[in-house]
Amino acid sequence: MPRRIPALALALALVLGLGPSGARAHEGSGQAPIGFDEKLGGSIPLNASFTAEDGRKLVLGDLVTRPTIFVIAYYRCKSECNSLMVGMAHALRDLSGEPGKDWQVISVSVNPDEIPKDAQDKQAMALASIEKPFPRDAWPFLTGDKANIDLLVDAVGMDYRKNGEDYDHPLGAIVVSPKGVIVRYMYGVDFLPVDLSMSVMEASAGLVRPTVAKMLRFCMSYDPNSRRFGFNVLRISGIVITIVVGGFVLYLTLSGGRKRRPEGKGGER
Repeated sequence: MPRRIPALALALALVLGLGPSGARAHEGSGQAPIGFDEKLGGSIPLNASFTAEDGRKLVLGDLVTRPTIFVIAYYRCKSECNSLMVGMAHALRDLSGEPGKDWQVISVSVNPDEIPKDAQDKQAMALASIEKPFPRDAWPFLTGDKANIDLLVDAVGMDYRKNGEDYDHPLGAIVVSPKGVIVRYMYGVDFLPVDLSMSVMEASAGLVRPTVAKMLRFCMSYDPNSRRFGFNVLRISGIVITIVVGGFVLYLTLSGGRKRRPEGKGGER
């Protein structure tokens, strides 16, 4: 019986989106799930070498001199990666501060076969999605060889794997300080503008925060048209129902094994 209580708690935690790994996407059938193993307080490899979309050879230390939002995906992807780039672009519209000075975004491809032309095409799509003037150098798109890609993804705790011509990888972003310290993980493709702004401010101050946005994202929805948050009634109802049903099951578990001894002489059955 004592083992049933932790099991119930774990089930509830998974329903609430508080599992140990991050957002997952592109998962191959029958294979182990992939996600982020958060490395908060760790550092990215500033000596890792990449090629920018314009052909420049550089190391991450050349770029990471201000709060930086990393978006790691691949550029030939035709599905979720586009949603990831567009979601970030939409969130950047209302992000306070001057892009390229107060903060920046860096995209990195996990596909070592991609070339600067692939990066240029994806950058053009992402910048167009912002729908307002945005400095190109405030969102560089990088490609690199597998050794340097793995240096970065290992440092941020990101799983990925090749799946035919595609790549399985989680969807999200990683925010680092001007010194390359990992301060926040953000999951999904529809980044909350408030969450993004807070992450950039924390990165400026070098503050490392746990990922509390999972619960906020689960319980609330952001309407980009009205720019307001609202409770997600269906999700909250699901949480309440799960808790009620779980409590009822727990009650039955605790009370079902108790048998009343019949009244009688000496308490004999």
